[in-house]
Amino acid sequence: MRPQPREARLALALLLLLLLLLTCAFEFCASDNDTWPVTRDTKARMMKKLRTDYRKLKKQEGALKLVGGESGDHEGNVEILHDGKWGSVCDDEWDDLEADVVCRQLGFNGAISATANGHFGQARRRYWMDNVYCDGTEDELARCRFDGWGVSDCGGNEAAGVICSHDEEPTATSVPRQKPPKSRIKDTHQRGTALRLSGGRVRSEGRIEIKLGVADWGVVCADSWSMLEAAVVCRQLGLGYASVATQSDFFGGGATPMSISGVECRGSEGNLADCLHDMVVDCPGTAGNIAGVVCQREMADLVFDHIELMRTAHLEDRQLYWLQCAMEENCVASQAYKMQKESANWYLETRRLLRFTARILNAGTADFRPSVPKHLWEWHMCHMHYHSMEVFATFDVIDSSGNKVAEGHKASFCLEDNQCMPGVEPRYKCANYGDQGISVNCSDIYKHNIDCQWVDISELEPGHYTLKVAVNPEFKVGEMSFDNNAAICRLLYTETFATVHSCIMGRP
Repeated sequence: MRPQPREARLALALLLLLLLLLTCAFEFCASDNDTWPVTRDTKARMMKKLRTDYRKLKKQEGALKLVGGESGDHEGNVEILHDGKWGSVCDDEWDDLEADVVCRQLGFNGAISATANGHFGQARRRYWMDNVYCDGTEDELARCRFDGWGVSDCGGNEAAGVICSHDEEPTATSVPRQKPPKSRIKDTHQRGTALRLSGGRVRSEGRIEIKLGVADWGVVCADSWSMLEAAVVCRQLGLGYASVATQSDFFGGGATPMSISGVECRGSEGNLADCLHDMVVDCPGTAGNIAGVVCQREMADLVFDHIELMRTAHLEDRQLYWLQCAMEENCVASQAYKMQKESANWYLETRRLLRFTARILNAGTADFRPSVPKHLWEWHMCHMHYHSMEVFATFDVIDSSGNKVAEGHKASFCLEDNQCMPGVEPRYKCANYGDQGISVNCSDIYKHNIDCQWVDISELEPGHYTLKVAVNPEFKVGEMSFDNNAAICRLLYTETFATVHSCIMGRP
């Protein structure tokens, strides 16, 4: 009978241990007082090798390792083993709860901090996990909820990482590596700047090259590069709006010197020189970590209807029996999943939901299309349609200290034209694997009675809060402006009543 992989690993471990014992026994018998120190060193080396080999044998499904850390094996971006291959973890919703689980699984006491945005360099491999939800009690990261193995829409600069607590005395290496201080580009380089695109197939795309004063042209590090920074470049060059922000050497430039890093814009600046940057160039990852952009003249612009939100907000108490499809999409709070694990009658438990309608109008000049191609859309059996975006909207309840106190809603969305202005024909429909999107002057409406169109506030104490509802919150799809993508409202919650009022428009 062919041995199973686990049996083979145990057999190999026993063989190595037997070899070590035989070797040590032989050396002990042949040694005298003069050779004992040499024998002891040899034994120590073999023990170290045995421990290394044993660690390799433990590379089972769900194993973790940290990569890219500079101060020891207690820090780095997280990689997880699945199907015999290592992969990265995306930083969407990555926080201290997930970091604690990672550090405990690796044998540390806990996490000092969770890191995001490729703090220890860009992701080296494909993403295995995205939108990870841990309640902090799991003994392995793979036991936490997430979107599914390999299901992700994350870019290379969204790697999740940790800094774990370890046995050494607290030192400068025990705290997160400090990023270089930032200042406005024009304040640091007062002799002026110039900008151009190079390497593109047309003049509206390419890698960004910048000239600082009298220095030669150089490229921009793609660390933290996003649609916000790309939008400023397109505006400054008179090329319209950003549709893609690249973080690779797709447009070449690998041999060009790196001029600046850590560029950080709000997105509304008229010149890249008005944005922040690292005062000392610090570009993690490979030499191909180069910022690029694709600009377009026509662009979508989503506007969230805060009036409809206030009009439709209400409470509903609903048994988990009726929320099983929603649970598959992580639409209820962590406590509900604990009940599911611990009680045979979990489905009889009731959750309190703050429901409301989300109406999103495309007021731009181009259709809004999903951020991932159609062949990567995810089929959801319960709701019997494809989800085209992992994260199209987030719903968060925030207390007076700025802390999220009710689980933000994250769900894939089916984008379609539900309501159009007179004279506009709807083009997008989810049914029958149809094309998804929102046409110009049309609205996608998720009514309050639809699954996941809520925030689970079952554990929330009565009081005054802020409710923030945002669409396209990760800026993964280009828009004319992101300043009208969110409604920031006041929420009054009593034990029997909730009202949403005084909404203002803002950015995610």
